[in-house]
Amino acid sequence: MKNINKEQLTANMADNLPVLRAKLGLTQEELSILAGISRHTVISVESKKRELSWSTFLALAFIFANNEATTSLLNILGILNEDLYEYIKVVR
Repeated sequence: MKNINKEQLTANMADNLPVLRAKLGLTQEELSILAGISRHTVISVESKKRELSWSTFLALAFIFANNEATTSLLNILGILNEDLYEYIKVVR
């Protein structure tokens, strides 16, 4: 298993969270409910006042990876890659 650069992946997700959320037509509240996090967390991450935790990253990654409107963007934006897919397969 390759070493996963969690800092880079979470930073990429945080930088692109507003775009991904908008692509699904979700409000901050709706996304927070789907991910099981507070709306305040979504707001704080989107406004760069809070770093995205690994567990929150994974919850968001599963949401966006399982939606046709955003799944292809994840690879383009450097959020999901082969190393992470391999990591997820190992920890299942």
